[in-house]
Formats: sequence, C-alpha cells, structure tokens
Amino acid sequence: MNATRRDVLKIGGLGMLGAVGGVGLPWGAGLGAKSASELDPSRMPTPFGTEFTRPPVLRPSRSIRGADGVWVDHYSVTERTGSAALVAGARTPVWGYEGLAPGPTVNTRQGRRSVFRVRNQLPRRHPSLGYEGPTSVHLHGSASLPQYDGYASDVTPSGFYKDYHYPNAQRARTLWYHDHGVHHTATNAYFGLFAQYHLHDRAETELLPQGEFDVPLTVADAMFAADGSLAYDDNSTSGLWGDVILVNGRPWPVMKVKRRVYRFRVLNASISRSYRFALDNGDPVTVVATDGGLMPRARQVGEWRHSSAERYEVLIDFRKYRPGQRVVLRNLSNRNNVDYDHTDKVMAFDVTDEPFSTRDATWNRLPQVLQTSDAMTLTEPMARRTRRLQLERKNSLWTINGKTWDDVVRSGYQDVIADPDVGDVEIWELENRSGGWFHPLHIHLVDFRILDRNGRPPFDYERGPKDVAYVGENETVRVIMRFGPHRGRYMVHCHNLPHEDHDMMTQFSVGWRPGQYDPNDPMLAAPAQVDTLG
Repeated sequence: MNATRRDVLKIGGLGMLGAVGGVGLPWGAGLGAKSASELDPSRMPTPFGTEFTRPPVLRPSRSIRGADGVWVDHYSVTERTGSAALVAGARTPVWGYEGLAPGPTVNTRQGRRSVFRVRNQLPRRHPSLGYEGPTSVHLHGSASLPQYDGYASDVTPSGFYKDYHYPNAQRARTLWYHDHGVHHTATNAYFGLFAQYHLHDRAETELLPQGEFDVPLTVADAMFAADGSLAYDDNSTSGLWGDVILVNGRPWPVMKVKRRVYRFRVLNASISRSYRFALDNGDPVTVVATDGGLMPRARQVGEWRHSSAERYEVLIDFRKYRPGQRVVLRNLSNRNNVDYDHTDKVMAFDVTDEPFSTRDATWNRLPQVLQTSDAMTLTEPMARRTRRLQLERKNSLWTINGKTWDDVVRSGYQDVIADPDVGDVEIWELENRSGGWFHPLHIHLVDFRILDRNGRPPFDYERGPKDVAYVGENETVRVIMRFGPHRGRYMVHCHNLPHEDHDMMTQFSVGWRPGQYDPNDPMLAAPAQVDTLG
C-alpha cells in the first residue's frame, strides 16, 4: 500500500528521509509513495493532459563587429517573478529569466561571441522562504573566463546587473544557463532560474535535424502546497523529489510529431532527481551527443541513466509508427530516488500524418559516424598526474576531500583542491564514499572523457565529451581532461543542488597559485553594477 507524504513524514521526527543522523536516509532501491503535494486531488495535474510547448527564443538586442572583426551578439534578460498555469484554479509563482520557467532559449553559432546582460529584478527576499538570495549566472558547459563563469560567491543583488561575456569558441553542444548563487542555488533553480543555450557549428548542422525538428526537452520535478504554490522540502539537505514531472514547464505534456527523425536535447534540470529514460514500446533511441557535444560514434540504447545537469541529445525515429499511435517517454528511475504514483511517466508523442519536406536529408538519417573531440582523444599515458576526489558526508555537511565551500571562503578564496597548469592532462578519480546517495559531479571549464566505472567501461551513452559524471552509490569513476584554455579559479561540485549548497563544493585553479595576482579574479574582475537602466 502506497504511503502519502504525511505518512512518510511521521516516521522518526524529521521523517523517514531524516531519520538517520539528521540527514536523509539511504533507501537502497528507493522509496515509493503516493504523492508529495498537498493539493486537493481534484486540482492535481494529470499525465498527458497538457499540450507540449517550447520556450521562446531569446533574440539579440543588437549585433556588432568587435575590433577584431568577430560578431558580438548582445542579449538582455531580466530575472523577475512570474507565474505558470500548472494546477487547476491557481497561478503558481515562479522566479525566472523573463519571469518564465524555463527561461528563453539562446541559439548562437560557434565563433560569434555573446554579451549576456542579466538584470536582477527579483524581490530582495524570497516571498515564501524568506532568505536574501542574490544570484549568479553559470553558463553550464561554456569555457568562460572565471569572472564570467558564475562563480558562486560572485553574486548580483536585487537592483543590480552584470554583463557576462561568452566566447562560444567550442564545438556545437547543448549548454544551459542557471543560477549559481552561493548557498541558494537549489532554491533559486527550483523556483525557475534555468534555461537552455544552444551552440551550433557546421558539422552538427549538416548531421542532425534543425529548426522544428531540433527540440529542447528540459525535464524537472515539482511539488505543490495546498494553495498551488511550489512547496520546497529538501529532506534535511538530502534532496528534493517532487511528484509532478514537468517538461518545458508543462506537466506530462503531449507532443504531436511527424513521421520522420527528430532530435531531442534532453536536459535534467531537477535539483535532485535522476531519471532512467526509456520508450514504453521498448524501441531504442540513438544517442548522438553528450554534455560536450557530438560523440565520435552514435550509440543505440534502450534506456539511459540521466542525473541532474547532464545533457544527452537523442534521435527518435517516428517513421516506423502509424498515424494515431502514441509513444510514451517513461522514467524507470534509479536507486535512491523517491518515486510517486506518476513519476514513472515523462511525456507522450502522438504520431500524425502531417506532411513535411523531404529535401532535408536528416528526415530519415540516423548517422553513425559523427565527430571526435579533444577530450575523446585523451589517453591515460598523456596524464601528468592522478588525483582522487572523495565525496562523502562529514559533520553533517557534504564534502569533497573533507573540504567545503565555507573552507574556501575562510581561506580568502585561496584554497584549491588541484592546481594544474594550462594544457596539463590529468586523471581524476571520483570516489563516492557517502553511502546510499549518488552524486552528479560537475567540473567547470573543461570537458572530460570517462575512462571507467569501478574498473568497468563507461556506459555506451557516456562515450562522448562530458562535464558531469553520475557517480553512483559506492562507485569510483575515473575521468581524464585537459585544462584550459583560461587561467584562474573554477568550481567543482555536486549537482544535487541541496548537496552543493550544504556544502559539497570546492575549487581548483588553472595556471594560478595561492597568493598570486589574479587578473581574472572571479569576484573582483567584473563585479555587478547598480541597475540604473530603467
């Protein structure tokens, strides 16, 4: 018999999730419950009751040539309150870029630089949680200078703005921009501060579907209070698992598709939940790109494990389905999630007989040979050094090698966990010693190649450039990377965001040593400015 959330929380004072050592309990195979929301059942969203939508595209306010002849696109986006139609009879307040959750998508091309102005017009205090939460924007997957990388303590208060400069020099990939404000990343992101950012290049444009058939899928989960607002419960910093699955801000939507090949850019924007995606009919999907862009070779998989912040680009071939057929994207889940009645469903595709142009060669193409990248050419003999990062729980805090972000702050932002030089190749062994939790570990600045998991080869869908590693329960994941192109200090942290905020985050440096002058100081080189823009 399924338990309600109230039944779950009766156990152990802090609840089943907080019954051991004041923190969340490792569940092994996971905890099942009926619901997490406190809405009347008649107002709860129901699977496949809404139409699929895409976020709007953010257009540049102006484009000018720089002194070096390179085009620079200037964007402006405002962080502000908004509302979403998620539950019957109410508008759910959100914090979003342009008041949207997710925010508008950016489309740009390799070699065009971006200046991304972010204006913080959010309330000074969060209206339901009460904290003062200045923001910091991280373009996740971009090799940005430290002062534009969304360093957690480089914050923009309400009434200020900051211009972020993005080089867009890397190969095509699915990036995303999201909040990274120190100690409040989880809540700021949960309430809506996230969006996709697409970097295109010639190879990706020729190989993969574009335009209408290049589809962002930003997946998140949520739970609701009785009045229809978003509820927040991180189970004593263990994690938040909602009972409603949102895709592009819609609960369990239905998308009409034509009988051709589609490309889906799947981003897990949940702050804690991982997914194991699969089609309900058992057909495989073709994985063509990972966090850092195209894989050397496409991989067909029947399912894939997908943690917070990872991006996988998959092709689904709808040619073989009859008009009127429904194909459901399911969530088979993983260990140490909390699952509810309908979290095994994500969205549905309804196949139509609508016509489309076959002049586009990607309509029936499932390419196998794609493109290699620097990260995927790295081999173990190239490594100058091997380091071990131990992820564990100590003294009621989530730590990396026993260190927390507060340790970095107390050092005057001098302490670093690693100090490679520009161009150095290193192997990092990511060891999960925290018992029953998984940790999606994100390393800023670089793409890496996963060498192995507990000595076994990586999963097929991981055989491309990555910037987040799903470090499962009792796993040691070895990754190899080349550091650069910039010098300075960058963060490494768990992307289960309650873990990051409490306090599984530290920093490394590239070509910099503590005490040295840093022209790219992440907090001083490009601080936020008072917003008098009107």
